[in-house]
Amino acid sequence: MTGNENQEPDRLKPVLQIRLVTNRHAVEQERFFFRSKIGYAVKIPMTRTVKFDGRPIWAEVSLGALTQNLRAIRNHVNPAGAPGARHPRRKILAVIKSNAYGHGIVPVARALSRARADWFGVTCSAEGAELRESGIREPILILTGFWAGEEQRILEHHLTPAIMRPEQLRLLEKAAAHSYKRARKPRKGPVDFHLKIDSGMNRLGIAPPELPAFARVLAECPHLRLSGTFTHIASSEVFTTEQTIEQEKSFRAALACMNSLGLDPGIVHMANSAAIVSRPSTWYQMVRPGAILYGYHQFFEPSTLNPEMEAKLPVRPVLSFRARIISLKELAPGARVGYNARWTADKPSRVAVLAAGYADGLVRVLSNKGRIIVRGQFAPIIGTVSMDLTAADVTGISEARVGDIATIYGTDGGTTQSVPDVARVANTASAELLCALGKRVPRFYLP
Repeated sequence: MTGNENQEPDRLKPVLQIRLVTNRHAVEQERFFFRSKIGYAVKIPMTRTVKFDGRPIWAEVSLGALTQNLRAIRNHVNPAGAPGARHPRRKILAVIKSNAYGHGIVPVARALSRARADWFGVTCSAEGAELRESGIREPILILTGFWAGEEQRILEHHLTPAIMRPEQLRLLEKAAAHSYKRARKPRKGPVDFHLKIDSGMNRLGIAPPELPAFARVLAECPHLRLSGTFTHIASSEVFTTEQTIEQEKSFRAALACMNSLGLDPGIVHMANSAAIVSRPSTWYQMVRPGAILYGYHQFFEPSTLNPEMEAKLPVRPVLSFRARIISLKELAPGARVGYNARWTADKPSRVAVLAAGYADGLVRVLSNKGRIIVRGQFAPIIGTVSMDLTAADVTGISEARVGDIATIYGTDGGTTQSVPDVARVANTASAELLCALGKRVPRFYLP
């Protein structure tokens, strides 16, 4: 801290240190958590937040909420006193692909590792390698398989690939056999993989009729071992169709076919976030929470189910997204705002400009229809959201000042706007908004 900061009054003294991960190799810098929000050159009393130098936009990630959500999910799928409770507990595969849904893959993985997540799920070998280089030792499943040429990285970092096509077995077997010959220290046992079954989503995976061909190829791969079998549900939150029930039937038939072929499926898993909440028949030996791990339920159909499902498994949002007001303008009636002049003042208006745009994750579709929170009150987004800046109408918030916090997702002064709230306005999924959070937005990890 600088000499000037040391002279701040007691109410502004840091109460704990937090960490900011600044790049993909998890280089850490110290940041501080303050009792009050602090302006640029003057102290503006507000609710608590972080302090840092630079462009005033940031995300706050509550690791306490994250680990609490993990515990809630674990308890939900392992209910006390349930039939079979004496059997091994169901495992949790925490899905942390796409930079942990924008929250930061390394800090999130470390927190979940300390909270005893059993597995991690990623999209590609690069994400898995990043976790290994950061000290993560739990099993890591590459959910979407691998592309030819990734085999060596998979073996080097002890990643578990998903197999989508029989020919992938030959690629992995060739790499494994070569690795055994070259290795100074012999590998312990064969290379594990999980088999993905296409049970009706028609994206990736082996269709049930292809299982005999898969078994024949696997029999020719002595360096490989099938250690898990899974499928993905297309519409687990939708109760107005029979698609999920049909997928369950198809997956059970595939498992029965594997048994008839003498194949041990290993760990069986099917349930994604919505199925964890609502479909116990899909839980099997392991579940794969994604958005729900970060505090967000899917939008169930019919929508009347939403309150019931949210009550079944209460979770806390992990991320808040904020920026500061960097300019205030008084506009006369008829003045226009932003690119293409898509908002016109119909009365004397006060317009705030935020240091946030679509390159940061405040998506452009919110132009003229989203809103932010300033001093505990909603203010509509006006005009076109641009790459770096967004305007909001704060005419009704007379106390608004340059340096005030604008909350995009989160709570301020008792007023809350969640990611799902914004997703409904944007007609998209909560996960898309989370993944849109830009690289240049610093993440602060709070306990």
